Amino acid sequence: MKKIELLSPAKNLEVGLAAINHGADAVYIGGPSFGAREKVGNSIEDIGKLCRHAAIYDAKVYVTLNTLLFDNELERARKIAWDCYNAGVDALIVQDMALLMMDMPPIALHASTQCNNTTAEKVKFLEDVGFKQVVLARELSINEIKEIRSKTTVTLEFFVHGALCVSYSGQCYLSHVIGHRSANRGACAQPCRLKWNLEDENGNVLIANRHLLSLRDMNNSKNLEELIDAGITSFKIEGRLKDADYVKNTTAFYRQAIDEILERRADLQRSSRGVSTPSFVPNLEKSFSRGFTDYFLHGRQKSIDAPFTPKSMGEYIGEIKKTDGKRLTVKLIQGITLHNGDGLCFLDENNELQGFNVNGVENDAILSSAPLSFRTPRGTSLFRNFDIIWQRSVENSNGSRKIAIELEFSELSQGFKLTAINENVSVSLQCQKDIAKNPEKAIETIRTKLSQWGDTKFVVENIDIHLDTIYFIPASVLGEMKRQLVAELEKLLMGNHSTACRVETRHGTSLQTDYPQNDLSYLGNVTNSLSRKFYENHGITHLDDGLEKTMQAGEIVVMTTKHCIRYANGMCAKETGKTATPLYICNDRGRFRLDFDCKNCCMKVVSI
Repeated sequence: MKKIELLSPAKNLEVGLAAINHGADAVYIGGPSFGAREKVGNSIEDIGKLCRHAAIYDAKVYVTLNTLLFDNELERARKIAWDCYNAGVDALIVQDMALLMMDMPPIALHASTQCNNTTAEKVKFLEDVGFKQVVLARELSINEIKEIRSKTTVTLEFFVHGALCVSYSGQCYLSHVIGHRSANRGACAQPCRLKWNLEDENGNVLIANRHLLSLRDMNNSKNLEELIDAGITSFKIEGRLKDADYVKNTTAFYRQAIDEILERRADLQRSSRGVSTPSFVPNLEKSFSRGFTDYFLHGRQKSIDAPFTPKSMGEYIGEIKKTDGKRLTVKLIQGITLHNGDGLCFLDENNELQGFNVNGVENDAILSSAPLSFRTPRGTSLFRNFDIIWQRSVENSNGSRKIAIELEFSELSQGFKLTAINENVSVSLQCQKDIAKNPEKAIETIRTKLSQWGDTKFVVENIDIHLDTIYFIPASVLGEMKRQLVAELEKLLMGNHSTACRVETRHGTSLQTDYPQNDLSYLGNVTNSLSRKFYENHGITHLDDGLEKTMQAGEIVVMTTKHCIRYANGMCAKETGKTATPLYICNDRGRFRLDFDCKNCCMKVVSI
């Protein structure tokens, strides 16, 4: 039976706890450093707290250790790996192969999407050298995923929601070339979200001031079952810079979507335990997004980009009919109710994002918080990117994740025993035994008190009471037995999780297999002596340094992407029958040539 995992991001301990409580089967979080998000680091103490909380639900914690490393950083990275292992972390997500050459703890390793996992041959190699899970490239289609699954047995992980890197992950050097902020070192400045001009080879401006490299956000919520059948068993939500509210909403939404599939598929099961009950209605359109796409899952399609703004547009709510000072007359779609404090936005006649807060609603008129000094043509689409009432409900939600237990309450010679039958855990308490004057009320009191588990992690499904004589049992006695049982249950569940996850793990060069090619350019991202040795041990005969270590002279391909600016703007050579001559993008950060590989349907951004 396949175990299906919902994997959510955690910026910090607070967000990690929110993810678990709202239904995540696993979370991924950065450690003290080397976590591919330079500004996001977490202490080992906080990671340990998250691990203990997750383990009760048999949920997993993965720590990202997936930046490229320099030689003087290797020992610190090794120590972090051991600290994570000792804190209870279930796996490390890594990019740098140097870690396979070191004295690592017996912990599962996952191959980060930064490893550029695009082919069955590459994934098979990673499996052969000991990786337990591989994060596939976002650009893959269903058929390509099926091809990888047919030739491998390693667990396959796939991004299903969140921001998209326009480049193949691990193969983008634009930020590094522009400002020495390496994406592979966790310091990406996101130049792909900036405005660029598109020019021809003579310098003629074809498109001015557009976000030509900015993509919409991934949303595969409608493709989950198809992905399962293709071989994906771990569904990953992007967002390790996102706050708790975003993670609550996306996690709860995908939890419900996955559970709907699990309920009707006997061949599938969830990989953790406990049922979450959020106090809001999950809605992906109410959290940050640039609009949605399922990218290349079903082949190339129009409108995968977000050329007018990299900011969140939110949910479409209707059209603007006219504006007059602070007053807008609108036509809202059915079911939309606006509230004072809501945030609304739209693209003006110059396709610039404009926004305002709602200061009042009168029938089909909205009062703005400030005068509208920009033109809004009739029929302009109106969006809500902040729903104040819904937002408050998300902020107040704790997820209320509960594990169902069945109880048995019975008599001992000197007291009473309380047993969680499904976990076979018992506690007993010696106390005075007074025969009840009102047996019926006494039984009712026992049942009522044993049903009340408050803010613990457990909920009672059934209680069997076995007493030959009915006694009056004080509420304090029943409360103490429940407290003891909670402690024993949590101890058992954490121990069971730790035992199940601490399986024999082998990785490193003792596992002999050849790399799928025998030479690696700077695209291999080798920045230290141990990663160089790793590849040499696996058959590489020619190996260049990564750009973060040695910047090459001359032209450099700083980005390879399946997003094609020609195709997105009606200039596809295949569609027009014209030759795909190079184009150029430029702004105050530089000028780059665009080369078009029409045979493989991809675009290269070249530093010149």
